[in-house]
Amino acid sequence: MADKNNEIEIEIESTDQVGIREVATNTDDLTDAFGSVGGASTSSYHNNSYGSGAIGQLANSNGYGSSASSYHKYVAKMVTDRHAAEYNMRHKHRGMAIIFNHEHFDVPTLKSRAGTNVDCENLSRVLKQLDFDVTVHKDCRYKEILGAIEYAASQNHEDNDCILVAILSHGEMGYIYAKDMQYKLDNIWSLFTANHCPTLAGKPKLFFIQACQGDRLDAGVTMQRGRTETDGDSSMSYKIPIHADFLIAYSTIPGFYSWRNTTRGSWFMQSLCAELAANGKRLDMLTLLTFVCQRVAVDFESCTPDTPEMHQQKQIPCITTMLTRILLFSDKQKAPAGRV
Repeated sequence: MADKNNEIEIEIESTDQVGIREVATNTDDLTDAFGSVGGASTSSYHNNSYGSGAIGQLANSNGYGSSASSYHKYVAKMVTDRHAAEYNMRHKHRGMAIIFNHEHFDVPTLKSRAGTNVDCENLSRVLKQLDFDVTVHKDCRYKEILGAIEYAASQNHEDNDCILVAILSHGEMGYIYAKDMQYKLDNIWSLFTANHCPTLAGKPKLFFIQACQGDRLDAGVTMQRGRTETDGDSSMSYKIPIHADFLIAYSTIPGFYSWRNTTRGSWFMQSLCAELAANGKRLDMLTLLTFVCQRVAVDFESCTPDTPEMHQQKQIPCITTMLTRILLFSDKQKAPAGRV
């Protein structure tokens, strides 16, 4: 099956797998970086003892390891028994889902992100199917993003299962772009830690980042078949770390490009939305994200023959998890009433 924008190979897998897959190559594939391959970065990086990745930024966010947090006693309502295997997803509401969709920028070096509206529409639709209360913010400046996040963090989430934030934008190592400037991702995450947002303590806090993390390319490796083949008392109170129960899913690994199709959307968001739609209420989140990684890794490859150094490149998402239990989006209408 093919059209003017895609060369698609359909592969039907066994019924116990995800189902029909597409190997898509497209001359409209772009990266979510602001510069060219090997181009000089305009950002200034800040060295620190923890690094610039998800864990490093959380470690460097306000309150982590500081004397203020070390000696302060924070208390939050227990929402799940100490050794429960699964998160309590039986609250009245699923929770807020906030999408920041960036298409156009004031920064001169940043190109418009054709295809991002497809990502936004698909993600919004599938999150509503999973019972989220979805809000979309388009082309926000940094102060507007921070204001929306501060508002969300200030709300009472006692009747909510979790919170989800998705950012679709340009990016580079440790930074993401608002319409007018770049910012560190921990400026967003740190507002939802248990000490800052106690009604989300012990609940999943999910972040999905569609953006480049650098300008390196992944040429992949061809896999060939070999010549031979073989076949405590849960009622008691307990303490948790203030950074527990976070999950940050990046579209690519640190230092590398993230690819986006100008008509069908980014590889990562295409795969994430497909998995959430097919298995969002059947598979737990980490299993589901494993299949998202599989889709991106196996089913996509860039097709830019006019730019040889960008041609036939691959991508793999990067998942950082501090989840402490199994996360499964049970059906709200069928879930039995339970203590929250």
